[in-house]
Amino acid sequence: MNSSTPISDAERRLRIDLAACYRLTRLFGSDDLVFTHISARVPGSDHHFLINPYGMLFEEMTASSLVKIDLEGRKVEPSPHEVNPAGFTIHSAVHAAREDARCVMHTHSINGVAVSAQEGGLLPLSQQALFVLASLGYHDYEGVAVNPDEKPRLVCDLGSHRTLMLRNHGLLTVGPTVADAFVAMYFAEAACMIQLRAQAGGSALRHVPQPILDGIMAQAQTAARHTGVDQLVWPGLLRRLDRTLPGYAE
Repeated sequence: MNSSTPISDAERRLRIDLAACYRLTRLFGSDDLVFTHISARVPGSDHHFLINPYGMLFEEMTASSLVKIDLEGRKVEPSPHEVNPAGFTIHSAVHAAREDARCVMHTHSINGVAVSAQEGGLLPLSQQALFVLASLGYHDYEGVAVNPDEKPRLVCDLGSHRTLMLRNHGLLTVGPTVADAFVAMYFAEAACMIQLRAQAGGSALRHVPQPILDGIMAQAQTAARHTGVDQLVWPGLLRRLDRTLPGYAE
């Protein structure tokens, strides 16, 4: 990564992971041209976070191109790029309210938007859906997210959840690491895709019983042998990215 401003090793690693997350989002088909956003809080006492340059495609994202801003939306380091105002509204609200939400990921994927427009929202139709339903909130659509007055309502609807379904809009996930937020989004997107395909089949749908849903998180931990997502999944995803869309660490 090339940068005229010295950065810490922790920020360098974060920039590489975040740039990788953008490219993986493109690789998995969940980008929306330049109109969604992923942010990550920079280590340290300042409430600064990194977000994408507005106008750069996700497959073009690099560690050095990410823009560092504060909670007021001001660039804290020189950058020729601007940021998406809607991205700033959503992400600054979550970062300010949730200390544990070090990464915030938002998508307008076709599957996610389609399910967000359904009155019943996400249904317990699959194992993937159960992981999401274990920590899911809903936020009603208020138009393009450029109004600061929406922030407290969005934060209230997210609560302590890991995933938020933005009605008629898309999906949002948070995590303590970039890897955690990405994997949470992967399951949310997969659950939405499965639901739409199941509904398209035309047969009556079989819901997973509530007692199984109630115990799903403990089962998930057992299945993963208590290994963190970043240790279990992220290295392999980076290897895949190195084979298909290299250059994100520049």
